[in-house]
Amino acid sequence: MSQPELPALPVTFRPTRTRAVLLTVGAAMFAVITAIALMLNTLSGGERVAFVFTALLLSGVLVLLSRPKVVADEGGVTVVNLTTKRRLEWAEIVRVNLRPGDAWVFLDLSDGTSLPALGIQPGVAKQQAIRDARALRDLAESRGTGTHGG
Repeated sequence: MSQPELPALPVTFRPTRTRAVLLTVGAAMFAVITAIALMLNTLSGGERVAFVFTALLLSGVLVLLSRPKVVADEGGVTVVNLTTKRRLEWAEIVRVNLRPGDAWVFLDLSDGTSLPALGIQPGVAKQQAIRDARALRDLAESRGTGTHGG
């Protein structure tokens, strides 16, 4: 069996379609709510500020949801989820899993725990997520102690 072609390092895996939708909706929502706040003559200054603050808060949530990514480089993998960031050495990754029905990839680690990697998620772009999961699995197998998983 031929060896799979590994992606050039460093490589970043992220749900690009989902990210584009979230950032576009966030910007559009901020613009619309701010425009409404400025156009409504019956609002006081404080109410306008509250409208803009609410738009900023909602847009911030969408930016936070667009944050996940997985960055693989020569030294290992950095998993950036919604509010956390974790650096792993290649040897720490035992298995890369993306099973049918999973919302994202899970990394089985040498300490017996599992780490969700939200940067690879099949929601909007299933085939891209499968390709990314396979590429990360192949990298883990070639650089660490990784074994094949789902």
